[in-house]
Amino acid sequence: MEVMASIMKDHIIELLKEKKRIDGRGLEDLRPLEIKVNVIEKAEGSAWVKLGNTQVLVGIKLDLGEPFPDLPDKGVMTTNVELVPLASPTFEPGPPDERAIELARVVDRGIRESQAIDLEKLVIVPGKLVRVVFIDVHVLDHDGNLIDAAGIGAIAALLSTKMPKIEYNEETGEVVMLDEYEPLPVTKIPIPVSFAKIGGTIVVDPNLEEEQVMDGKLTITTDENGHISAVQKSEGGSFKLEEVMYAVDVAFRRAQEIREKILEAVGKRE
Repeated sequence: MEVMASIMKDHIIELLKEKKRIDGRGLEDLRPLEIKVNVIEKAEGSAWVKLGNTQVLVGIKLDLGEPFPDLPDKGVMTTNVELVPLASPTFEPGPPDERAIELARVVDRGIRESQAIDLEKLVIVPGKLVRVVFIDVHVLDHDGNLIDAAGIGAIAALLSTKMPKIEYNEETGEVVMLDEYEPLPVTKIPIPVSFAKIGGTIVVDPNLEEEQVMDGKLTITTDENGHISAVQKSEGGSFKLEEVMYAVDVAFRRAQEIREKILEAVGKRE
């Protein structure tokens, strides 16, 4: 197995020296991207994303609950990732492993730090009652770069989410869910773009074969206002300052292309 990995790494590095990749893409090219929203009937919002052969399904559920004690005037958002065993021979049934926890954390941070959801608009009674947004990501097929696929799926699902209007009776404390809906207050569209460093070359949107031989990985999440909302480095390795600056530049450009596809899928235009 190690011999095969070594041969594969040498092959990929030799190709990269000629500015070629194992699947025929250029160094800055994304794999084909497909996005569909409203694919889960019983969810308030949902999206299916296919990035190359990587597939994820994201569902959004809404509930009512108490705010965090230190954030009484904000709604609650929580992200969970499930690595479905059918998606990869390395995924096992059972509680979330480190990969699922890290993936959930990176997706959550990209949305939270960009303030993509106006959490203040999810408050019904400050300090007592708020809406809770559950983002559930299911990885259906793992062929590399789960972070980008999951992040794209999460924001597309949030943009498609409709929340029932609520009537709150202050005297009785009774909450009535109305049969009227309004969009979730999503104010920004953060997009993660990931890079792999392989033998000194940086490539965007690594596939599984590239991830298996990479020296390091960098994910840069940006919004449409020119802000970087999250940066995640993983898988060891190091990136020089000029490599990070190059990745930032590419991340902004690729994120804009992805954002347009998301807006097209949810029926909105910038």
